[in-house]
Amino acid sequence: MKVKMFFMVFMVLAIALVPAAFAAEHGGKEHGGKEHGGEEHGGAKVSEPSADQIRGVMNDYVIEQSKKTGTFDVYDDEAGKMRKLSLVRVHERVGKTGDYYYSCADFRDTVSNETLDLDIDVEHKDGKLAVKDVRIHKVNGKERYTYDANDNRIPAAGSSK
Repeated sequence: MKVKMFFMVFMVLAIALVPAAFAAEHGGKEHGGKEHGGEEHGGAKVSEPSADQIRGVMNDYVIEQSKKTGTFDVYDDEAGKMRKLSLVRVHERVGKTGDYYYSCADFRDTVSNETLDLDIDVEHKDGKLAVKDVRIHKVNGKERYTYDANDNRIPAAGSSK
């Protein structure tokens, strides 16, 4: 009986704490933007895309762009070279900064084997979603930029840009 009770308490705690662990994926400080959710715009409810739809557009964009060379190619200004990347995963968290939805995605450089975290911005216009910008946010966990309280991108401490 004690074992059953312990197991039930363990399961309840595990179910309650797992979402909190995923929510802390970035510690809430990488982007100053708001967590994605329906907002009022001009007094009228706007039909906003779901987080799954936004992540799906990001994933589809990477797949489509990868068809040309077999890798997702992104120019790295700091390294002065084209990165040939393979998608590992799009993060669960979707936020909104200004007019763009965003999420981060993890990639592996197929040449150097480095891990990269890219920020991907998606615009929702006239009922359509489209990727508008892709930026290298981290290389091997080293942050290149962060955001201030007003959602302005600023160089991270020790970054060359």
